[in-house]
Amino acid sequence: MQISTKINAFIKLIKTSLQGEERDYTQGSIKQAIFLLAIPMILELSLESVFALVDMYFVGKLGHNAIAVVAYTESMVTMVYSLAIGISTAATAIIARRVGEKDLQGASKSALQSIIISLVLSALIGIFGYLYAPQMLRFMGASDDVIKQGVGFTQIMFGFNVVIMLLFLINGIFRGAGNAALAMKSLWIASITNIILVPVLIYGIGPWQGWGLEGAAIATCIGRGSGVLYQIYHLFYGKGMIKLTIQNLAPDLQVIKSIFNLAWPATFQFIIASGSWIFLTRIVAETGGAEASAGYQIAIRNVIFFILPAWGLSNAAATLVGQNLGAKLPDRAEKSVYLATKYNAIFMGIVSLIFIFLSSPIIGFFTTEPLVHSVGVKALQIIGAGFIFYGIGMVMIQSLNGAGDTRTPTWINFIGFWIIQIPLAYYFMYYTDFGLEAIFSAVPLAETGIAIAAFYVFRSGKWKKIQV
Repeated sequence: MQISTKINAFIKLIKTSLQGEERDYTQGSIKQAIFLLAIPMILELSLESVFALVDMYFVGKLGHNAIAVVAYTESMVTMVYSLAIGISTAATAIIARRVGEKDLQGASKSALQSIIISLVLSALIGIFGYLYAPQMLRFMGASDDVIKQGVGFTQIMFGFNVVIMLLFLINGIFRGAGNAALAMKSLWIASITNIILVPVLIYGIGPWQGWGLEGAAIATCIGRGSGVLYQIYHLFYGKGMIKLTIQNLAPDLQVIKSIFNLAWPATFQFIIASGSWIFLTRIVAETGGAEASAGYQIAIRNVIFFILPAWGLSNAAATLVGQNLGAKLPDRAEKSVYLATKYNAIFMGIVSLIFIFLSSPIIGFFTTEPLVHSVGVKALQIIGAGFIFYGIGMVMIQSLNGAGDTRTPTWINFIGFWIIQIPLAYYFMYYTDFGLEAIFSAVPLAETGIAIAAFYVFRSGKWKKIQV
């Protein structure tokens, strides 16, 4: 009877979390608050993972050159993700703090100012990416054949990067306001649209033979664009706390300054991380060629599939930290983080076991090429071995970001990725005969160092005094 009661209570909690209502997370059960925020965030980011895996599945049927194109382009587009996540991190921290202070007008003004900043930056990135797509692919180590096949894909992805920028940013705005369910629904719309369109636009339908690799890019952009339209509708006409109005269009230098003060270190924080992955992708390509690169990227897509849901718990912790600091409840914020860390470590530990023991059938689902499969299996096993530390580090880093301390995690990432991960990978490539397996091992070593450093900084408690 007791078990049945608990199951019914949990089902009720799930239904409540998916209703899309904004809540006051500065009071009541901390455990319930984490799940109310985390469940839709996990589902949101799981759909983002499906988004990536669906693309890789259908593109994989076009051969290893097509996989390499997507791999190189996605590695470069992570710089756009970094900028989007950086601004989104700033928006989440500021809006959560304003919501905790009950200043909804200030929260709405911060939301619109961050969107304007994002539009300007995405326009500059789009122009540069479209014009220099061939040179960018060549920098990544792509062969002439890969460049010829993939330049259109890269131009489309960069030319329409605005949909990536806005999708991430506006979802950060919703999360800061405590409406994780609305962020989830926007990504559901984007992912489902992409899943429907990608096979049709790649392979065609009936007598139409499709657009091939470029069709995958077009499907992705249309999918994300549909999610953005849903977001914009709710920002202007929805019933939530955040209301965008014409009056807020006027530049507010104080708000813009606050956003930039948080956004630029947060952006560099993720650029540092994603930049290291770009160099790691290049190292793998130089060491093993296109087949090794394809296997590595299939493994990374699967890593992302399981890491993104873990980000759901991390983002829940960030929102709880911001709102509770705004309400002058630092101890409640701290308790929220430790509980979220516990849940994330358990989840990532289970995923680690899956990757170690089931890597072969997982990679085999995406490719039948022997060398690609072999590299993918090794990469998934080695990188997956450190997942518990990834989970701990993610919660700690995001909690510091949620408190408005975006600079400390930036330094932690710099040391972890550029003082540990990349030098180790280069050392293994040029000065040892260990091969690709040693290069892959640089990832869990760096992530473990990041987790330890972030935990130490969080324990110091200085984040409780940050003002935003």
